[in-house]
Amino acid sequence: MVELTIGRLAAEAGVNVETIRYYQRRGLMSEPNKPINGQRRYAADAVRRVRFIKRAQVLGFTLEEIGSLLELDEAHACAETRGLAARKLEVIESKLADLKAMRKALTSLLHECDSGSTKSACPIIHALAAD
Repeated sequence: MVELTIGRLAAEAGVNVETIRYYQRRGLMSEPNKPINGQRRYAADAVRRVRFIKRAQVLGFTLEEIGSLLELDEAHACAETRGLAARKLEVIESKLADLKAMRKALTSLLHECDSGSTKSACPIIHALAAD
């Protein structure tokens, strides 16, 4: 069985050592026992766990949600995992709608500014200052 130092684990997972320690403090990873006069050694599957955490973060899951996903994985609870992912997708869809509305509003302000139709105050500043 291959065992890794924390430095090797971090390198293979594509993170830094402090990320591993942070995940341990957050309860996402266990910290192996430290042998007398030795270094802690991590099982090779710890790389898979770190990569899982990083991929889930990229998808927008919080560390708390990732902890739930890890628990659900251990419980083989696919339906609950799907529910969590569906809720996350709803949040993302809502954020996308908000971003599209923001884009539309800014585009409109930029067109108004570029058209030079207002001779007085800057339309962007005016819109931001409006009650």
